[in-house]
Amino acid sequence: MQPHPGKQWAPAASGKGDQDRPRRRATYTRPHGVRHLLAGYDLSTDRLYGHVKIRKGRTESLSFCRYLRSLHPADVRIAIVLDNFSPHLSTKTDDRVGQWAAANNVELAYVPFYGSWLNRIEAQFTALRYFALDGTDHETHREQASMIRRYIAWRNRHITDPTLRKVVRRAETIKRAKVA
Repeated sequence: MQPHPGKQWAPAASGKGDQDRPRRRATYTRPHGVRHLLAGYDLSTDRLYGHVKIRKGRTESLSFCRYLRSLHPADVRIAIVLDNFSPHLSTKTDDRVGQWAAANNVELAYVPFYGSWLNRIEAQFTALRYFALDGTDHETHREQASMIRRYIAWRNRHITDPTLRKVVRRAETIKRAKVA
């Protein structure tokens, strides 16, 4: 587990040399592994979907694509934008995902290399870090996954929240500015 610095990291110091402030854990090793967030962003409804998984391989990616497909009627064609993560690119060598997409009225679209700023979900990840992870030091993966799931549920209920809109808009602007 990696602590995330932020404004709620520790209680404010009460005096010079405050010894009561809790110390951050060192995270030089990952003895319990890492967790991966598989996420989808529906542009038409402005909703975020996500699953926290132990592995992030082809099987998990295909499973998440099936979940995204289940959110829409079968006769509606959907496009799933994929980044350049190796299991996504493996459709050239392992055609399971490509065959599934063709059979289920799904179009797979790939973001160009070094073009992550084109992927609209990236700004949503900035908001997730801001609202759910900054200033935290979760003891377990379960606790962190719960915080992420709670954020996604809150975010989908509060789509018009001014602070959320401000963070997302700022993240989108920064991503575009890096390219210009």
